[in-house]
Amino acid sequence: MSESAALHTARSTPVVLRFIRKRNKSVTAFDADKITAAIFKAAQVTAEFDKPEARRLTIRVLSLAQAVIDHEIPDVEEVQDLVEEVLLASPFKKTAKAYILYREQHANIRRIADRADVKLIDNYLERLDWQVEENSNMGYSLQGLNNYISSEVSKTYWLRSIYPREVRQAHEAGDLHIHDLGLLSVYCVGWDLQDLLRQGFCGVQGKAVSKPARHFRAALGQIVNFFYTLQGEAAGAQAFASFDTLLAPFVRFDNLS
Repeated sequence: MSESAALHTARSTPVVLRFIRKRNKSVTAFDADKITAAIFKAAQVTAEFDKPEARRLTIRVLSLAQAVIDHEIPDVEEVQDLVEEVLLASPFKKTAKAYILYREQHANIRRIADRADVKLIDNYLERLDWQVEENSNMGYSLQGLNNYISSEVSKTYWLRSIYPREVRQAHEAGDLHIHDLGLLSVYCVGWDLQDLLRQGFCGVQGKAVSKPARHFRAALGQIVNFFYTLQGEAAGAQAFASFDTLLAPFVRFDNLS
């Protein structure tokens, strides 16, 4: 009989596990209802089955646990691995995928939380991490510290949710380096100054709208407002091309030298 068939013919009576070891190594009373809740939560995403079916799947998990776990107090991860195994062997493939994604998302959250500690701050204050100097637009400062800490969240998202596993592993192993992972945005941006001068500063929710500038001073003010508004929208530099050429008519109109 195949492994999948064996799981489908698991006994219908639950196996009683008394304790379970949490991720922080503490031991707590085992609660099979938590397995049912986790399975049903994944099923609610896919609408593949109801709560009674989640209970039946829980019984299969408990039966499998009795067969494969050879120590008195299993770890949380061990039990979750068995839940995955049971779901993958069941007809409910979409729910299995939803459960696996749910586990991965929470693993990412824990990794972020583990890094957002005193050590992370010390790395910046003592300049122990070379990435403190990675952003040429951000000096060593309180703002730089805040950016360094918050960037860990975006880095984790890029590496765990956007890039393929092979790329992530290569980056983490130092085989290659992906620059500016700290911001979930584009790298450098070149904006159209002519468009700003023709249209004025507009289209930004919550910001004052300005008609097209008629004088050099007003044009400079709109440019400053433009970059101030968009400074956090790109990881790298932002710039206008043909700056002197496009502003030359304003210099002439205002009789400036």
